Amino acid sequence: MSVYRKKMKLYIYYMLVFTLLFVLVSKEVQAAPSVSAQRAILMDGETGRVLFEKDAHSTSRIASITKIMTAVLAIESGKMDEKVTVSPNAEGTEGSSLYLKAGEKIKLEDLVYGLMLRSGNDSAVAIAEAVGGSLEGFVHLMNQKAAEIGMKNSHFSNPHGLDDHEDHYSTAYDMALLTKYAMENEHYKKISGTKVHTAPNPEEKWDRKWKNKNRMVTELYKHSTGGKTGYTKRAKRTLVSTASKDGENLIAVTLNAPDDWNDHIGMFEYGFEQFDYKTVLEDGIIKKFDDEFYKGRIYVKRDVIMSLKDEEDQLVRIEYKMIKPQQEWRNKEKIPDVVGKAVIYLDDKEVDSLPVFFKSEKEPQEEKSWWKFWAYSFEAFLGVSQHG
Repeated sequence: MSVYRKKMKLYIYYMLVFTLLFVLVSKEVQAAPSVSAQRAILMDGETGRVLFEKDAHSTSRIASITKIMTAVLAIESGKMDEKVTVSPNAEGTEGSSLYLKAGEKIKLEDLVYGLMLRSGNDSAVAIAEAVGGSLEGFVHLMNQKAAEIGMKNSHFSNPHGLDDHEDHYSTAYDMALLTKYAMENEHYKKISGTKVHTAPNPEEKWDRKWKNKNRMVTELYKHSTGGKTGYTKRAKRTLVSTASKDGENLIAVTLNAPDDWNDHIGMFEYGFEQFDYKTVLEDGIIKKFDDEFYKGRIYVKRDVIMSLKDEEDQLVRIEYKMIKPQQEWRNKEKIPDVVGKAVIYLDDKEVDSLPVFFKSEKEPQEEKSWWKFWAYSFEAFLGVSQHG
């Protein structure tokens, strides 16, 4: 009997160990999200780090997520309060529509709301003509802005994303870059995350009321902060989403995704669970530096914050590339402001860099004049002068 019990205890022990290992391995395997999308990416909205990707650099048709670029250019034009006269060309645009009428005047800001919330193709053309002077002029601005942002595998041929040109395409990565740039603009951020917008309609007795088509914003995901939907027969379903939780900001993009809502929710949950913001270098004096000349005198002007998994802390390395102190630096006025740079590596891959500044000591005479200034100001405040 005792032998039997020992065998049973041993059996139970091995089963518990096996079960625990299975759970741990399964959790690790399931940590990365599974997506229906042909191409997808999850990007940290602050640092730009890619947290998950699936064929994110291959070009695809992008449909109406094109309108993120159109909205950005409209907002940056400085004309949001101006009235736009709708052209016959805009009125006749096919596909999703705000049902604008040729000759009517509508505020550019309202056109951008209609563009982002209802995906109005007529609105896209009206915006393009108002901001770029013509469709061709606006397309030039779109590609110019794409190059400025760093969208290396993108080309725009229209302001709405319809399949009317063969050379209109982007990638999941480039669209995430564009969204990261767009979300730095408070006006865009507000419009993108709006659930319902009301716009005056002088032609009718009622105002226009547009509900956002993006179900991530309106009903599906409580942490959603905005985004843009898209669909054409050739591009299939495309979606850009942004979400924020506990100060962490994420961007998700899917191209040709049959189950895009769940794709985005799954990616966001993965990002929020697996990654946290961590400060790897604080602004101010660099304390961990042993060089006799530089010690206590060099500093950086911003924090370096990274989105990291818990186990990645030990993979972060900072390398300081400094100018060798020169003979003429004995004269402190000869020391340059920037004396090097701090390069941040994650697992030996460079992820950030920033200039290192030299802190010059204040001359006593300067400090004296500083205090004289405040002493004089204080006396003036009290109504005291040198002549009493």
